Amino acid sequence: MELFEGMLQKDKDEFRRVCNKLMSICFICKQNEDTKSDYYFILRHKAVFLRYLDVLGYTLEINEEYGVIQLVNRENYNHVHLKLYDSIILLILRILYDEKKRELSVSDEVIINVGDIHEKFMSLKIRDKMIDKTTLRNAISTFKRFQLIETLDNDLSSEETRIIIFDAILMAVRVEDIKQTYEKLQNYKKGDKSNEETDESETD
Repeated sequence: MELFEGMLQKDKDEFRRVCNKLMSICFICKQNEDTKSDYYFILRHKAVFLRYLDVLGYTLEINEEYGVIQLVNRENYNHVHLKLYDSIILLILRILYDEKKRELSVSDEVIINVGDIHEKFMSLKIRDKMIDKTTLRNAISTFKRFQLIETLDNDLSSEETRIIIFDAILMAVRVEDIKQTYEKLQNYKKGDKSNEETDESETD
């Protein structure tokens, strides 16, 4: 293909691998050591990625300030529908990110613990008891997959277990999304439980 003319075979192989990863996890984060090299590879071959993905109906959003690359499908395919409590936990992670970031220097990692999530959940007064272990574990697993967070400890039943929130959270949950989620929380607190099992929140 003319698009790949002049590209070394090893770079073509790497291009294929990174494209598949993008379509699987949606976010590539410079902050995450596991995807840092992929982030810089995309920047080096940005023009090729943009043209190739555009043909497939994708937009590649590159935010070098955050060090995050997000893949967005313009045709609304490849969306992940989150359960309501996953959406609530995602909102909590964004709120905690903002709160912790204000206490840190620009380059510092945002690290919270499981206890912070439970505390914020209780303060929102959604329920009169904490998030159950299975719900939290499943949500954490989902957000790890999409490069939004990483756990530093394995025991999610411990309130001391630490979690890094990557800057990708800023693109996954934008300001307008937070406002919308707060509205959903307010509706839920008023007794509208129709979306208790499945919520409309989506991750590209």
